[in-house]
Amino acid sequence: MEPTDVAELRIVPANRAGCDDLQTVFGTRGSAVICQCQRYKLAPKEAFKHHAPSVRAQRLEAQTHCGRSGAASTTGLIAYLGDEPVGWCAVEPRANYDGLRRVYRVPWEGRAEDKADPTVWAVTCFFVRAGYRGRGISRALARAAVDHARDRGALALEGYPMLRRPDGADITWDEIHVGAQSIFSAAGFREVSRPGVRRAVMRIDF
Repeated sequence: MEPTDVAELRIVPANRAGCDDLQTVFGTRGSAVICQCQRYKLAPKEAFKHHAPSVRAQRLEAQTHCGRSGAASTTGLIAYLGDEPVGWCAVEPRANYDGLRRVYRVPWEGRAEDKADPTVWAVTCFFVRAGYRGRGISRALARAAVDHARDRGALALEGYPMLRRPDGADITWDEIHVGAQSIFSAAGFREVSRPGVRRAVMRIDF
């Protein structure tokens, strides 16, 4: 697949995209349509088995305010190639990810971070539709996330990429939803900690 010319891409806040476009990106099969970017949004004692994917889709649509261009906030970005919606990136204040704050150790291990700090934002998910992968769309979304967060008052933006396996095997598509380290490095992030063999914390301060 040929790399995408960045000039051909249009990336917009998800509230400026239609809800149908949002769901077109997530598709009808695979882990993305099941998750609906709710992994880090689950409430205490809540699990995926408690709700059908359609309920999580409704939550995502409410969170993004898709189709409401005048909304004051959103939770991600949508990439278009021409008129075709092809990619998603979740980006918002880190404190808004209740599940991330309660359950996941990666952002916090060995760091003295205020989990409630609204000025630190986080990129937690990338997803590119099948047929459009390997064309630099995630890299473009990471760069757009930097501008999006900075323009909305963030003082820092973090990401928590997956690293290659110790045996050198490639990262699987199910693992890569958090992004590869190279995506963040290309957008100006630097590594600030490595809480595990296969996870890093990347950060850019504004």
